[in-house]
Amino acid sequence: MPLTILVVDDDPGTRLSISDYLELSGYSVIVANDGQEALIKVEECHPDLMVTDIVMPRMNGYELVRQVRQKPEFRLLPVILLTARTKTQERILGYQSGCDLYLPKPFELEELGAAIRNLLARSQIIQSAFRAAEPEEENHPQLNNTQKSKWLLDFTPREREVLELLTHGLSNADMGQKLHLSPRTVEKYVSSLLKKTATSNRAELVRFAMKHGLVE
Repeated sequence: MPLTILVVDDDPGTRLSISDYLELSGYSVIVANDGQEALIKVEECHPDLMVTDIVMPRMNGYELVRQVRQKPEFRLLPVILLTARTKTQERILGYQSGCDLYLPKPFELEELGAAIRNLLARSQIIQSAFRAAEPEEENHPQLNNTQKSKWLLDFTPREREVLELLTHGLSNADMGQKLHLSPRTVEKYVSSLLKKTATSNRAELVRFAMKHGLVE
């Protein structure tokens, strides 16, 4: 069954060119004209990845991504922002809203295709690992609110930021770019989180955090 990609853009030409390319690449494609329509289609169709413009009527791309990320079932949905805006502050806003990749216009469809394959592969690995761990409830019984608060209090503010970004499947370099840290420093925070949660790898850490509500 082909993976489903939601393409959101108020420009018909852009929607058509991206949709045609992705369909020829073997994906199932659904489209939306703006953020409000896209939010409805995310909930109805549960796409595997979303590609969205930023400047759109009714609801822009930043707000769309923020609202999508507020829904627990879409915390791991890969999101690519497309825009002609290339200033550093605008890219930072995109990452702060929760996007996984910021691709400036004009772009080559082959570049977009490569980015989509990379994000989907990473997403599938994380979700498969999470599903595989579902029966292991006895290893980490559900935390009550007091235990959850204890975990969060044990984490430093920076560790909580790294943990949040880990749930999106980001690499050390990606997290470093968002947090303005070196990849080596990010790795130190990840190692600290593994030690504090008694988990052995990143996939297990992400499963633990999501299962016990340690990330929003």
